[in-house]
Amino acid sequence: MPYVDIVNGRTYPADVPRWQSDDGNGVDLAPGPGMTRDRIDPSIRSIWRYAHAMQVSALDAVTLGEGWTPLLSKPWSGMTVQWKLEYVMPTGSFKDRGMTAMVTYLKQHGITEVLEDSSGNAGASLATYAAAAGMRCRIMVPASASYPKIAQMAAHGADVVAVSGTRQDVADAALRESGAMFYASHNRQPFFLEGTKTLAYELWEQLGFRAPDNVIVPVGYGANVLGCERGFAELIRAGEIERMPRIFGVQAANVSPLAQAFDEGLEDFKEIMPQPTLAEGIASQRPTRGRAILRAVRESHGRILSVSEDEIVSALRTLAAMGFYVEPTCASAGAALARLIEAREIAPRETTVVVLTGTGLKASESIGKALGLAARTAPR
Repeated sequence: MPYVDIVNGRTYPADVPRWQSDDGNGVDLAPGPGMTRDRIDPSIRSIWRYAHAMQVSALDAVTLGEGWTPLLSKPWSGMTVQWKLEYVMPTGSFKDRGMTAMVTYLKQHGITEVLEDSSGNAGASLATYAAAAGMRCRIMVPASASYPKIAQMAAHGADVVAVSGTRQDVADAALRESGAMFYASHNRQPFFLEGTKTLAYELWEQLGFRAPDNVIVPVGYGANVLGCERGFAELIRAGEIERMPRIFGVQAANVSPLAQAFDEGLEDFKEIMPQPTLAEGIASQRPTRGRAILRAVRESHGRILSVSEDEIVSALRTLAAMGFYVEPTCASAGAALARLIEAREIAPRETTVVVLTGTGLKASESIGKALGLAARTAPR
């Protein structure tokens, strides 16, 4: 399956890894045919149970058992909701889905050094899988990134470089270094989406081989939105489901280029002035695949919402009370759920999935401050 230039349609062989076309445009993979339920390998409890649908060979896969995460039913505002616990992945975030596929592909094609820019979770995931693959790894991160995420990267042997400024400044710094090492950007290398699309396959299987009505997911650079679109579209082509779920993306109001573009009917992200947000994992000022994200959400008849810092904190507190210790980025999805229920955009009779993307263990300091938590002094 070749790479395809997303602007002019020019194709390139996939046996030579790349993250952009010769013209500097983004590249995608052509749509896959999907798979039927009889091709699932039930003996494998990871995303590789869907290897038949993936355009990456499962031979010598670089895997740590990622995927096949729990799907729990719990109430929210009187409505039964399905909660997809992506934060129980090996490195604590959904990024492991994409990383096992991308790193496997790169290793199979001779890549031994990788460069990435990340707000934290993707860098931690790449550092982990690169270590497992025996690759040298450099990660560019915001100077403000959570220390536990930086420590996680460094513990796996990555060269971690902190960059002052915004998340976009970090991406720009990585681009400047991309001539020296292979730029394994999870936002640009399309084999990452071959992994994230398995979220759709898992939901389909865990729901009794049917699609949910609604999927709510935080969106920064949009790997889960595009993965869901790709995976569910393949299942439609394979004749396993009849329709695409509505996809609801959620951004922090302080950094919401896609939500603003959606509301204004724009085809690509809107230039914004970012403000600080607790939801660091989706603080993406210039999402690389903005046009594709907006198209995917609109075609699913969903939408992209923005939620305030107060709404994020409120949802974070509620999720913790339910037993879900997630990072503030995930709490944005809970805030969006509350908004959608209140507006009656989703109904109790529908199957709604909320994707919880990252563990709170990497953000305990910011969670403690946001919730005003402190240890109680025991009496002597």
